[in-house]
Amino acid sequence: MSHCRFCGNKLTEEFVDLGFSPPSNSFLKEEQLNSPEVHYPLKVMVCTNCFLVQTQGFSRSEEIFHSDYAYFSSYSSTWLQHAKAYSENMIARFGLNESSLAIELASNDGYLLQYFKEKNVKVLGVEPSSNTAEVAISKGIRTIVDFFGTRLANEMASRSELADLLIGNNVLAHVPDIGDFVKGMKKILKPDGLITMEFPHLMKLIQFHQFDTIYHEHFSYLSLTVVKRIFESAGLELFDVEEITTHGGSLRIFAKHQGSEAYPIKDTVATMMRKESAFGLDRMDAFAHFQNRVNAIKNRFNKFLIDTRISGKTVAAYGAAAKGNTLLNFCGIRKDLIHFVVDASPHKQGRYTPGTHIPVVSEDLIRDVKPDYVVIFPWNIREEISGQLEYIRRWGGKFVVAIPGFEVF
Repeated sequence: MSHCRFCGNKLTEEFVDLGFSPPSNSFLKEEQLNSPEVHYPLKVMVCTNCFLVQTQGFSRSEEIFHSDYAYFSSYSSTWLQHAKAYSENMIARFGLNESSLAIELASNDGYLLQYFKEKNVKVLGVEPSSNTAEVAISKGIRTIVDFFGTRLANEMASRSELADLLIGNNVLAHVPDIGDFVKGMKKILKPDGLITMEFPHLMKLIQFHQFDTIYHEHFSYLSLTVVKRIFESAGLELFDVEEITTHGGSLRIFAKHQGSEAYPIKDTVATMMRKESAFGLDRMDAFAHFQNRVNAIKNRFNKFLIDTRISGKTVAAYGAAAKGNTLLNFCGIRKDLIHFVVDASPHKQGRYTPGTHIPVVSEDLIRDVKPDYVVIFPWNIREEISGQLEYIRRWGGKFVVAIPGFEVF
């Protein structure tokens, strides 16, 4: 029996069981297709003491965020627009300038820090995957290639690498020792510095059946209620929270050192706490029956693919995203039902999806094959993708999403 990675309580309550799958970004080369793949349980538990929702720790960070990591943030125009708008917002709201230092944890390929650099704000990235870090470095973004926690934070603090703005977009859920990670942030935050972090909101995951956002890279599934408790245990205090639309509904939190008077605490924090309590996130109510809803989506999606196959129609997919690989492996889908997956990233093209071995190709193949249906795996940017592929309408092609509910459009 495993224990909660924050409070140490025994984990006895299951939230959802998605079976077994390999790490979601472990795309395969052709010569690897006939070799064994390691599949880990993808089971999510709820701590009945602190209500942290978490995967059981079977896979290690080093096995996921390796030197051949396949996710590069800069290949989504929607995400780049979000990053640029964020940088402009932070610079204007908090008066950042050429004497300020913005540090991003899990800085990937420099997708975000490049916009601060353009405005002459000093930047520093921390990124464990060397291949994505190399891209950031080529953009002139100083990057530490390492995993962040109190160990690295102590080293950075000894070099006076302290942040005026400390950023973490979609990283808080990715760390196995979330308490150590947050304690590390406190160590590299200037006395009047601030932290912003973005993470998918657990309430939206439950409300809109976003089970495909569950994968081994995501060790935790977070509510403001839990994050506030974790930050307070590290001597940090939340002073604002915003609801944002990314990843199907996320929270952006703002934090400071406890006792700092640099930023007044806004009513938004208490308001969101009340909203989460009404939803049931501070007790077990909200977590019941999620498995039944997930199974219903799986059955409906599989029925569509099988019926389409029997009728002789062709199905392709767009977006070799981690969420797509969770869906494929949970549903047991292979290339007889979805013939190929298109992705804009050349780092994924020519590879095969982990576990299901569906080829990842460039968009040219859609024009050549003219599939009857294109399944959009990154449903959170469906407008961007359907607009880009609008030309499939010329031969009667249609789009499909499975989440939050099955839809053909």
